Amino acid sequence: MKQAVKFLYISHDPISVWFRYGLILFDIVTIVFFVATAHIPHGPGITAASIGVGVLILMDFSARLWISKDRWKLLRQTYTLADIVVIVSLFLDPFLTGNFAFLRILRALRLIHSYHLLRDLRRDSRFFRTHEDAVIAAINLLVFVFATSTAVLVFFMPEDTQTPYIDALYFTMATLTTTGFGDITLTTPGGKLFSVFIMVVGVALFVRLAQAIFMPQKVRYKCSSCGLFRHDPDAVHCKHCGATLRIETGGAS
Repeated sequence: MKQAVKFLYISHDPISVWFRYGLILFDIVTIVFFVATAHIPHGPGITAASIGVGVLILMDFSARLWISKDRWKLLRQTYTLADIVVIVSLFLDPFLTGNFAFLRILRALRLIHSYHLLRDLRRDSRFFRTHEDAVIAAINLLVFVFATSTAVLVFFMPEDTQTPYIDALYFTMATLTTTGFGDITLTTPGGKLFSVFIMVVGVALFVRLAQAIFMPQKVRYKCSSCGLFRHDPDAVHCKHCGATLRIETGGAS
């Protein structure tokens, strides 16, 4: 049984690769579900769906933990801790107030931040190999935007707002980009401090994305001679030691 689970989570076989891509699709669906239900009352239907999602996430988490060579290292990973928080919040859904719903957006940390997913994308997608830094920076920024927008939605948006999530997203983007139109503001001390947090962290993530897009692109390939890890996409020799490189490319178009 354990070998079968390892096959799905670790193997290079096409079935295993598609299984892992399926898990990412499941992650995206759960994130959409968490965002859509963050600001509405959780009746029996949503509660049952939340617990069902929690069971599936727990099964995935347990499988990863079961086959891991270093379980303590896995448990210290940021996205693993996020999964634990999400699982606990889902199973305690009938007993928690809506103010804890924003924690589930932490599930978005599963996107990209997985060694095997990165390996699959590097092998299967030339675009990802060439623009890996930009893709990861964009994912980090999107996760931050969705997480902070959901927090604004849950903690600071008035209940009588006509379009609460749109307003929360609009406020987050206006604050992150320092546009500051002023038509939607957080007037409480907690809201002002949270606005500062969005500006400081959000601007840093935005600048990182801009650097990844406009700086010369590099691919990740470890030189067997000196260990240099970043090279030009069409590099034949390592710039540091001159050793021959064998970077996989898509060939001439």
